[in-house]
Amino acid sequence: MFRLTSRSLLHTSKSTTRTLATVSSSNIVNIVEVGPRDGLQNEKGSVIPVHLKAELINRLVQAGVTNVEAGSFVSPKWVPQMAGTADVLKQKTTAPGVHYAVLVPNHRGLDDLLSLLSSSSQPSQSPPLTDEISIFTAATDAFTRANLNCSTSESLSRLSPVARTALDNNLRVRGYVSVVIACPYTGKVDYKRVREVAKELLEMGCYEVSLGDTVGQGTPFEIQEMIEEVSKDIPVSKLAGHFHDTYGTAVANVLAALNSGIRTIDSSVGGLGGCPYSPGATGNVATEDVLYALQNSPYTVAGTANGTIDLNQMADIGWWISEKLGRDSVSRVGRALRARRKREEQEKEKARSKL
Repeated sequence: MFRLTSRSLLHTSKSTTRTLATVSSSNIVNIVEVGPRDGLQNEKGSVIPVHLKAELINRLVQAGVTNVEAGSFVSPKWVPQMAGTADVLKQKTTAPGVHYAVLVPNHRGLDDLLSLLSSSSQPSQSPPLTDEISIFTAATDAFTRANLNCSTSESLSRLSPVARTALDNNLRVRGYVSVVIACPYTGKVDYKRVREVAKELLEMGCYEVSLGDTVGQGTPFEIQEMIEEVSKDIPVSKLAGHFHDTYGTAVANVLAALNSGIRTIDSSVGGLGGCPYSPGATGNVATEDVLYALQNSPYTVAGTANGTIDLNQMADIGWWISEKLGRDSVSRVGRALRARRKREEQEKEKARSKL
């Protein structure tokens, strides 16, 4: 989910965007679209062009997305696909009311971002290129050492001044905790440790903490148990869910999280992404699959396309970006919608041929 490399340095019911963590008593669900960052960062092969990443972000926003991970200020030595994030921010269309978060692994990354923002030639009345950073750690030392070459406690100590500086520069700060259910090195995770780590992130200034089932092994019952434990110290309104679909339970886990009071879900168009520690992983839960699952439910997904996020547009984007990457979309809903559309077109063609 947040791996850099193995040894890196490292609504009203029809309205608006979230400004801080969502009130859980509401049935408004916020989607954080992570496709352009978490979805693309582990892509193999040649580096994805800046213009393509910028276009992906623009298409997502046009479909109604109001929270999107735009990239990462990490050295391209460690994450080649995140090269050019500064140019992506400059080339994308910056829409008012949309948050374009960027992952910042350390103070060097934040310094690079602040330098970009200070040198930006945007008109004074325009929204900034970004107003939010994301910081991350993990619930186990083993995973954190593989990812950041330090313990979890050490990573939190390093992140604290990053968060403080970001807040001092009027940037929102969102936190991530990886491997909240299972760790590929140590197995079952102690949910009390997840609670402790999430609490530290909140105390250093994160407005929200996203809990990641990074290897995708979680079941709905485990998700609810974990959230119940974390909620002993943290209001559920300040928590988000981030689920990978390795074992096919991601949508069920989303529903379990919503049932536990969480109202912000991370998802990835076309199901892009995946943890390199999970052979066979199909990536993050697909945004299209989440949108479909919440149709005709008590929940309303916030967005700007007639008060929500447009499912058909998202399915089209999922196919578009997947084909640009040389493969099919792995979204089940995206596949079904395309198959139905092809069938309907074939039936229309047959009807015309009989005239």
